[in-house]
Amino acid sequence: MIRIGNLSLPLDGDFDLLCRRAARALGVRPGALEELEIVRQSIDARNKGDVRYVYTVELSMPDERAMVKTAPGRNITLTERTPYAFPAVRRSSTLPPVVVGMGPAGLFAALFLARNGLPCVILERGRDIDRRTLDVGDFWATGALDEGSNVQFGEGGAGTFSDGKLTTGTHDRRISAVLDALVEAGAPADVRYSHKPHIGTDILREVVKTIRKELISLGCDVRFGHKLTGLTVSGDAVAGVEAEGTSGHYLLAADAVILAPGHSARDTFAMLREAGVPMEKKKFAVGVRIEHRQQEISLSQYGPAWEKLPPSDYKLACHLPSGRSAFTFCVCPGGQVVAAASETGGVVTNGMSLRARDGENINGGLLVGVGPEDFSGGDVLAGVRFQEQWERAAFRLGGGGFRAPAQRVEDFLLCRPSEGPGTVLPTYRPGVTWTGLSACLPDYVTGTLREALPLLDRKLRGFAAPDGVLTGVETRSSSPVRILRGENYQSALRGLYPCGEGAGYAGGIISAAVDGIRVAEAVASST
Repeated sequence: MIRIGNLSLPLDGDFDLLCRRAARALGVRPGALEELEIVRQSIDARNKGDVRYVYTVELSMPDERAMVKTAPGRNITLTERTPYAFPAVRRSSTLPPVVVGMGPAGLFAALFLARNGLPCVILERGRDIDRRTLDVGDFWATGALDEGSNVQFGEGGAGTFSDGKLTTGTHDRRISAVLDALVEAGAPADVRYSHKPHIGTDILREVVKTIRKELISLGCDVRFGHKLTGLTVSGDAVAGVEAEGTSGHYLLAADAVILAPGHSARDTFAMLREAGVPMEKKKFAVGVRIEHRQQEISLSQYGPAWEKLPPSDYKLACHLPSGRSAFTFCVCPGGQVVAAASETGGVVTNGMSLRARDGENINGGLLVGVGPEDFSGGDVLAGVRFQEQWERAAFRLGGGGFRAPAQRVEDFLLCRPSEGPGTVLPTYRPGVTWTGLSACLPDYVTGTLREALPLLDRKLRGFAAPDGVLTGVETRSSSPVRILRGENYQSALRGLYPCGEGAGYAGGIISAAVDGIRVAEAVASST
């Protein structure tokens, strides 16, 4: 197969023009090309007077080696695709694997086990996506939180109420398998090649449902409203799980338990600590959501061409003399800031976009890294206590009812409370309370953000614009603990497979799904 990179097209260029450029690079007539496949699309906005799309494509041709050698164009290479293959199944146990959690990690672990002849029992403490969507909508409209069905808990996991971003910093052969499965379930085909792929929460909900239907068709037992409450142990191995379901408490025999609880399953972390499952504190990040008008950010990124392009996003970071760092996280173009609490008495924010990304505002997490040195006490769950402390402070500052504290950027930099919005109207529901944010974050976090905002504005003009809105707090950027596992993906408690973002081994939809497949391989390969 031939790969051609760095094919540059104007913004109004179409697929036919792309084929002609590829043919010219190879020195052949366009009609001589076999089927051409786009493998990467990105935007080159270095020259804002001439913003362009840049493509990498692949195609098959006769005598490819000679053609590559004699081609007049550049960036032309031979490539060979190695499709992902699940390893041979060696598991002999008659007990079905048990998967705890239906976020990306649990979902993909169950899917790849079931596709290879090992249907699972899947326990999800939350509700199915249709009921969950209604519960979340009611919470945003009224402030009435259902602690069992919310942005954090339910079918699809926390990522289902997000932007559906599929970017990852990892390189793994399983990524293509994840993308293929998502597209087969209804995700747009462009997620396979877009430089910054995203599904959108509206489409992702349907994708998740389609995967669930496949799981059931393959023999999986999917149980919504069933929460893991304990483990039964025999010697140094797991022998089963205790669960609370719709009909009460029950025991389920199991010798392979994939534990993919999500980063907000605090009661599960406490249960594991009491059961003696090895865990450790880990770093994460806290801060706020920052919100701008999408048009202004797109104009800053792309110049006059912004109207012809998809809404822009950004990725910013700076390191300060104090040793602290600030960075943006989970940016949602054309999206909204959402209430993401899972417990009464605490405010948590996150961001969400629909597939169209056609909202008035863009928002992103503006965070500061924190670590075990910032958490008081030796308890392995000290990071959880740290999160709870600032979530409760934000709840009090917001005035109750899950209203979130908010402050204009200009006022934040001048250390004065805000009295109302400027040109940027906050999208958070159930609503915001205009105030100052210093009372709901540690001093070193607010101090770092004040230092960072002007520096980040140099990288993206308008980032520190006076009317930008800061909404607090964002505390659930990743899990505050890591559930330890060995090279065989098992805990010291044999048969327990910690998995995904909540277990401390992933940082987004794709990396969590990939980790789920890795763990599925380990379960299938164990004898």
